[in-house]
Amino acid sequence: RKSGEGKKQSSLNIMGLSDWFSSKPAAEPAKPAPKIGKSGKKICCSCPETKKPRDECIVKNGEENCKELIEAHKACLRAEGFSVA
Repeated sequence: RKSGEGKKQSSLNIMGLSDWFSSKPAAEPAKPAPKIGKSGKKICCSCPETKKPRDECIVKNGEENCKELIEAHKACLRAEGFSVA
């Protein structure tokens, strides 16, 4: 054994670092199940009748010029039971 090894190991134990270095990474917490709307679809797939026109308008005209379609899509999502700002 080299002269400094014992001191280094004991100082790691005192500081609680030996456990930290030797421990396995913590598992990620389980993600909550995706919320399903009244139609049985996730939010990304709900209201395609308002989503497509909204998206096309935003691409062609910019978000600031599509407020009415954006609000219509939000209203549809709320009717599905989703919480939308």
